[in-house]
Amino acid sequence: MATPRSAHRLALAAAGAAALGLLAPAAPGAAADVRYEPGAAGIGDPYFPDLGNGGYDVKRYHLKTAYEPGTDQLTGTATIRATATQNLSRFNLDLYKLNVRSVRVNGRDAPFARTGERELEITPPRGLRKNSPFSVVVRYDGVPQTLSGPIIFDLPYGFLHTRDGATIVSEPDGASTWFPANDHPSDKALFTIETTVPRGLKAIANGRLVKKWSAHGKDTFLWREDRPMAPYLATNSIGRFNVSTTTTGTGVPQLDAVDPEVASDPDSLSTPRNTTRAVDELSGYFGAYPFGSTGSIIENNAVPPLNVDNALETQTRPTYQKQPIEKGVVHEISHQWFGDSVSVRRWKDTWLNEGFAVWVEWYWAEKHGGQPARASFQKFYDDPPSMPPGRPAFWDVVVADPTRDQIFHRAIYFRGAMTLQALRQKIGDERFLRLVRTWVAEHKYGNATTEEFEALAEKISGQDLDPFFKVWLHTPGKPTTW
Repeated sequence: MATPRSAHRLALAAAGAAALGLLAPAAPGAAADVRYEPGAAGIGDPYFPDLGNGGYDVKRYHLKTAYEPGTDQLTGTATIRATATQNLSRFNLDLYKLNVRSVRVNGRDAPFARTGERELEITPPRGLRKNSPFSVVVRYDGVPQTLSGPIIFDLPYGFLHTRDGATIVSEPDGASTWFPANDHPSDKALFTIETTVPRGLKAIANGRLVKKWSAHGKDTFLWREDRPMAPYLATNSIGRFNVSTTTTGTGVPQLDAVDPEVASDPDSLSTPRNTTRAVDELSGYFGAYPFGSTGSIIENNAVPPLNVDNALETQTRPTYQKQPIEKGVVHEISHQWFGDSVSVRRWKDTWLNEGFAVWVEWYWAEKHGGQPARASFQKFYDDPPSMPPGRPAFWDVVVADPTRDQIFHRAIYFRGAMTLQALRQKIGDERFLRLVRTWVAEHKYGNATTEEFEALAEKISGQDLDPFFKVWLHTPGKPTTW
């Protein structure tokens, strides 16, 4: 029990702490001396220190947006349900340049401020207790801005403005170009994406189409993805699409949306067919397909002025900027296991996504009468790809720690795949495939690191693999012995 003098000192200390914002009003019956502190402005990624945010864990996003292609205006209301992981006096969201009109936390207006191009600082009316759920509603609008830079070889990404609407490919940090997010793969959440567009256009997003309705010359599409998803994998393609639905042989609902110009190609049905085939066959290799739907979005953007010729493994429904060939579909569908279900915990571990997807291409070819994966390995070992000016040479990149601007260097893809094939040859097919299936099963819907993969490989193989991983993943230069 405190003496009168010590109680007076405690009261003064509490008043001073409250003035500094360290204490928030206590809920009825709660302790009055709880210390509240701001959440970190970054989630702690060594390559992207300001990406994501600390102090909370998002459980679900409900994104309600309307887009007018004629003016490029996006209007949105994002409802975010999260749980505090510390006692929070303030927290941040990532939102790139768009205008914030209001913020509410737990149903009450909350002060907010913008710092820099991306940070949205929110101060709840009351401190948020650790482990308590809370809701945030952000109303926002503006013209979404496309990103570019050296990370993905100066290609545009994030919110891409197309001839008849928009498409979204957000890896690594483009989710915040169209909605407020904890924009880092280590904070996965469930998503509901509701989009209103002018009648005649369609909005194609992740998961399953729950509902569509029309009013006042507009169509609204409601999509729901009920498996955890990293923010960069959320998509929303708006435009004129031919849409088909079917079911794979293993019972997975499939929806494919194709730009009408692509659909006029006699071979336009190859992507849906290849998607069905890849989902079913890869399920036999790596375990059941991890999501409740599949499909594709095929744009026709590999023409000026956009001139984008790439693809992204947007969850459940990869986005292609032109009609892909078979191995392109296999690559993106393999990411549903390697990258989407099992996601990286840090961006430095990107080889766990891309190295696996390229190795699956090689393994697919081997299984379908093409050259063995061992021959694909040897091709790149003998004649590695050259790099554009200003990029490190193929053998100069440290795959497990390539530096921020090299996380999509060709070595991440091909030396990453070579690492897996060399490991397969070292520990044998049976152990290697057991390793891969165990990796997928143990980290399903979660995040993982290079160190965890190495530890699991040693456990399953029963071998000391430190020298192997050192030369393939942690050391520059062409391996000569392993």
